[in-house]
Amino acid sequence: MNPYLSIVIPIYNEANNLEMLYQRLTTTLDALGKTYEIIFTDDGSKDNSVKILEELHQRRPQQIRVIEFTKNFGQHMATMAGFAEARGDIIVTLDADLQNPPEEIPKLVAKMEEGYDLVSGCRENRQDTFFRKYVSLVINFIRDKITRIKMTDHGCMLRAYRKDVIAAIVATQEATIFIPALAYNCAANPTEINVAHAERFAGQSKYRLYGLIRLNFDLMTGYSLVPLQFFTIFGCSIALLSVLFVIYLILRRIFVGPEVEGVFTLFAIVFFLIGVSLMGLGIMGEYIGRIYQEVRHRPRFVIKKKL
Repeated sequence: MNPYLSIVIPIYNEANNLEMLYQRLTTTLDALGKTYEIIFTDDGSKDNSVKILEELHQRRPQQIRVIEFTKNFGQHMATMAGFAEARGDIIVTLDADLQNPPEEIPKLVAKMEEGYDLVSGCRENRQDTFFRKYVSLVINFIRDKITRIKMTDHGCMLRAYRKDVIAAIVATQEATIFIPALAYNCAANPTEINVAHAERFAGQSKYRLYGLIRLNFDLMTGYSLVPLQFFTIFGCSIALLSVLFVIYLILRRIFVGPEVEGVFTLFAIVFFLIGVSLMGLGIMGEYIGRIYQEVRHRPRFVIKKKL
């Protein structure tokens, strides 16, 4: 018999958090009174996370399942592997660092039982650094403007999904994905609720500046053509202004004569146009790179072992 709830948790070097996560999570789920399973996906951890997960599985072999990757494939791929194994009617995703308290899960389940097929958490009183909080605000603003995805907090991992939404997500074969945006596209009746947020229990965040930039490039280029359209319009505008500027220089040469003044202004304009061109090529490269990843048809992740 399939469980009512599936809890999917990606793991990467979270050995110091796992015992506390297990205690708080199982206590919360036992009190909820629903049948459940917990699916841990180890994303190539280099500490002893796998050993601890094996011990947790031995404590509750009917409820705790473990997927071990051969190497690190990223948080979203680890989550996708858990989705592929989930059997519950409601699937909840959760980070292992305890910044999303497991005690908030009943709130998501209760909201799902009102008839929604996707419930996204919005972090209240975020316990992150100034940099993380305000960069997220900027990214949320940009995403809202260039995509049709309406999410208050796309960085919150605490979310609940109906199994048909998860089935649609698993059926996609995209090489690079952003699960919250993909889920929003697959859901018919999404909603949001506020959830608590806490400081990381132990360890350090796995997302550095480059990782955050990379993740948001996947979001922007994977769900919108606006960046390409913007540079097309911007390029046409610059070309028109350049033609007008050339006409102005020709007329000035005719009526004023040869001049040396303004040569540094011309250099500045040239450098500006070169910078714009390189940025445009970079954006085009992002889209072409996505196409390249798709046509290779390489596996998105490789599983070493399942418990």
